[in-house]
Amino acid sequence: MTIGEIASRFGLATHVLRHWESAGLLAPARVVAGRRRYRSADLYRVATILRAKETGLSLEQIRELMTSAVPARRREILLRHREDLVARIDALRDSLAFIDGGLECEHEDFTACPHYQAMVRARIGSQAAPHVPT
Repeated sequence: MTIGEIASRFGLATHVLRHWESAGLLAPARVVAGRRRYRSADLYRVATILRAKETGLSLEQIRELMTSAVPARRREILLRHREDLVARIDALRDSLAFIDGGLECEHEDFTACPHYQAMVRARIGSQAAPHVPT
């Protein structure tokens, strides 16, 4: 496949594939006149890169995962990223609880809701005392 064909197949701009190549993520075959030719294995590689990017991995992390010959190093990268994802998921769940609390409140002003006030008190208690304007 040509660079245009593979880019179109994944909804990418051709410069993205060139960038991934310069970053060491792709190594398409070259034919006459230096034109890139992508093989079926490259399809899987592009799909893997896209999926890894969706998880939040950086291109550097993806390159290291795809090129490292040391299984323990690949596992270390994945474990560290997993920990980061778990922390982000926890923070998003807290955010969702805050939003749901505001939506479920029957008070005209959700800041007067006892549940909301309890969440704010918990936040104040978990940090240094805030400056309260007078």
